[in-house]
This record gives sequence, structure tokens and C-alpha cells, in this order.
Amino acid sequence: MTDNLQAVSPTRLDKSISNVIFFVVSEKSEGMKSDKFDSFIENWGSMGILWGINRSMARIHALLLVSEDPVDSETISDRLNISRGNVSMCLKDLRNWGVIRRVNISGERRDFYEAEPDTWKMLYKIAVGRKTREFDPAIAALRNLMTETDTKKSGKVHKRLAQVEEILSTLDHFIDRFLESEKKSKTILGFFKNFTGK
Repeated sequence: MTDNLQAVSPTRLDKSISNVIFFVVSEKSEGMKSDKFDSFIENWGSMGILWGINRSMARIHALLLVSEDPVDSETISDRLNISRGNVSMCLKDLRNWGVIRRVNISGERRDFYEAEPDTWKMLYKIAVGRKTREFDPAIAALRNLMTETDTKKSGKVHKRLAQVEEILSTLDHFIDRFLESEKKSKTILGFFKNFTGK
């Protein structure tokens, strides 16, 4: 009987564990069928550009959003058909955004990841990140341009830029107030929600 026993290499065993984890993730993703599951991941991936991240990052984030349990990088790579190196970089960037976190699992040497459990905190961090990375540099560049001599020489151009700057400054002030803190932004959003009756 012992003649039929074969030693299982650590690599094969590790791969088997990942497959089991992937099966559990797929089965526990809020009961989603495969096509709905894949559709959400791909559409969330396309929407990633709206908050300033690449498609791979957004798809990984989507997978973690619908996974009940933490997922390791190898499973993410296999599930989404993304290279291990790309997955590693995307996970690092998503952690820097503050929308996922690394989880330690007892007895596991691999790193596992899960989406930020507080949805509002996640969306708040995305909004702050977008303003810092895109809106602030854009309005700063506009203001710097308006100080250039060549721009001031053309009254028509300078007036046009001044109007844009005024609108963006007003918007900037509103956004700063809204993003002053998670609690305050949630309160303001609740006010608008009650005001619209939705």
C-alpha cells in the first residue's frame, strides 16, 4: 500500500492550495455566477481610469471587492491572467492608495490581500488621491501660466484663463471642504441625499 504513495513537492502543494483558495473565492463571491463575476471585474477595470489607475489595478481591486476571504497574489495572477510581476506592482500601488490591505494568515508564508472593508473610507481615499494627483497639479499649472508675460500680453487669452481659474478655484474650495475629513464628507453627502430624496 505504501508503494503507491508519492511525495508531493512543495511547489505542487503550494499550487494546490492556491487552486483551493481560488475555488473558495469563486464560490463565496456573494453567490455570483461566473459570467456576472467576470462582467463586474471587466467593467470595474474599465472604470478604473475615472479614478486615475490602470486597468490591471482596477481588475485586481474588483476581484478583492467581491472576495469574501483574503486572496494571495498567485491566485490573483491565475484568476485574472496577469503576470506575477504586474500583480505585485499593482498590489503595492493599491495599498498606497489605501483601498486594499495586506493580511497575515497564521501558518502561511505568502501574503494575502483584501479590499478595505469600510466602503466609504475606500471611496474617500480614492477621491483624495484623485484630487492630489490630478486636480491640484492642473490648477497649479493654470495659475503658473497666467503669470507668464506672453499670456498677459493677450487680454483675450488672459481673460479666458481668468474665468477658468475662477471656476476651478470655487470648485477647489468646495472639494477641500468636502474632503476635509471622512466624517464631514459623509455628513455633507447625507445632507445632499436627504435633499434629493434618494
